[in-house]
Amino acid sequence: MPGKTSPVAVLDANVLVQAPVRDTLLRLAEEPAIYQPLWSDEIIAEVKRTLELKFRIEPHRTARLELTLREHFPEAWVEGYEPLLSQMGNDPKDRHVLAVAAQAKSNLLVTYNLRHFPPSATKPWGVTAIGPSTLLKSLYRRHRKRVLEVLHEQAADIRRTLHEQLNVLHGAVPAFVDAVRHDLGSGL
Repeated sequence: MPGKTSPVAVLDANVLVQAPVRDTLLRLAEEPAIYQPLWSDEIIAEVKRTLELKFRIEPHRTARLELTLREHFPEAWVEGYEPLLSQMGNDPKDRHVLAVAAQAKSNLLVTYNLRHFPPSATKPWGVTAIGPSTLLKSLYRRHRKRVLEVLHEQAADIRRTLHEQLNVLHGAVPAFVDAVRHDLGSGL
């Protein structure tokens, strides 16, 4: 479990659909965790639907993903947000995501779709919507050694070099990857 000063962040479905980013974020949430991820049944159902319909991932694999999330992150599941839905002022398709953040009193909502979460809708709930690259850069600035360990482990687990893994991540979280590459210098 992350420390009291560690960020708590609701992860939108569009972030969790991106396998390399999902893997990086989940590894950073494992012990020793440097932040706490949150989501809901509805968010995970959207992840599964997208993976199955858009990426043709078989249902037994998406079911395994959900089971793994439940097993490894039981504290990440937010319930009881439904009464807040009618109070959310953001895009109707994404009100459930902001309601999850409000219910959990999470100060961060991580999404690729920032236009669906304008400050006028998020600020009354004490929530700031940011992109995944922004979250990862922030975690990297605060926990450089841990993030680099995770990136090295991630690359090794799938038989890639760190350079190759950063290339894969660059398309989804370019500012984060650029910050890591800048710090590591020409060694990459």
